[in-house]
Amino acid sequence: MSKNVKTKGYAGHDTTSKLTPWNFERRAVGDNDILIDIKFSGICHSDIHTIRGHWGKQVYPQVPGHEIAGIVAAVGKNVTKFKVGDKAGVGCMVDSCMQCNSCKNGEEHHCETTGMVGTYGTPDKTSPTGITQGGYSNNIVVTEHFAIKIPESISLQNAAPLLCAGITTYSPLMKANFQKGDKVGVAGIGGLGHLAIKLAVHKGAEVYAFTTSENKRKDILGFGAKEVIVVDSIDKLKPYAGTLDYMISTIPYAYELSDYAVCVKPYGHFTQVGQPINGEFKIDNAKFFFSRVNFNASLIGGIPETQEVIDHCALNKIYPEIQVIKASEINDAWDKVVNKEARYRYVIDIATL
Repeated sequence: MSKNVKTKGYAGHDTTSKLTPWNFERRAVGDNDILIDIKFSGICHSDIHTIRGHWGKQVYPQVPGHEIAGIVAAVGKNVTKFKVGDKAGVGCMVDSCMQCNSCKNGEEHHCETTGMVGTYGTPDKTSPTGITQGGYSNNIVVTEHFAIKIPESISLQNAAPLLCAGITTYSPLMKANFQKGDKVGVAGIGGLGHLAIKLAVHKGAEVYAFTTSENKRKDILGFGAKEVIVVDSIDKLKPYAGTLDYMISTIPYAYELSDYAVCVKPYGHFTQVGQPINGEFKIDNAKFFFSRVNFNASLIGGIPETQEVIDHCALNKIYPEIQVIKASEINDAWDKVVNKEARYRYVIDIATL
């Protein structure tokens, strides 16, 4: 436990080339740390954006992945939350200051001093590589506070996507003030959007799903949506102007956001969780001040809320639609995610590294 942990993973080496196998080391397991043998790791569009430099300059080699599920292999002497053999997961962050008001209130993702330490690509003095390295790898060392307990009643492969896609949609949906029977829109039906539908339906919403993929219609209705709107032109949105009580968008690229937002009733709320290249959207402000819709954005959730979504989905059998792939299929899966071919979350079987 006093030595660095040898690790193998798949890493990006620049903004354009394919991910390749890479051997590296993680820090030794500290007194407050656990070592997780990773069994499954989900593929998030954020992984692609990050490695491709869409959100800023990166340090390489870099192992992406922040939907991590596995088994605890070792624990530090101060650890009380986990024991060896427990199921555990890691989401989008692995540290924060733990001293500011946000951290003390269970909103570590909004850390007001150092900022949250992302699971990959963030400068980290404790890491032998100088940055955090993510879940496309066979193990991870993490402070126990930032690890999530995975209930026995949910499989590791189903739990993994909940640690990003699940919490990213669960947090704003649970905070949204819609009632049973209210009309809720979900825009962008991929890894995040399909879970948003399932979560909103479970909360009692009448869900209207907006997609550009006609071939997803049957799936979307199967997730519980009342109606599917295939947006092959902006005109398809016009009949829904001012009709929805709330809307969440998971679209990860720049689009005419205001055209979707005006589907919400006056003084209702539109939440954006998808993050485009450089965070830039096309917005017609006139559509906002004439429609009186409130725009907001949402970033994952804190550790308590992430534990909450795992427990909620395990208890209510709300599972992501997954396709388990081999490590050798990662690059092909990335292409399919970009081309909207994923159905709906690729999960890497880490045993195939």
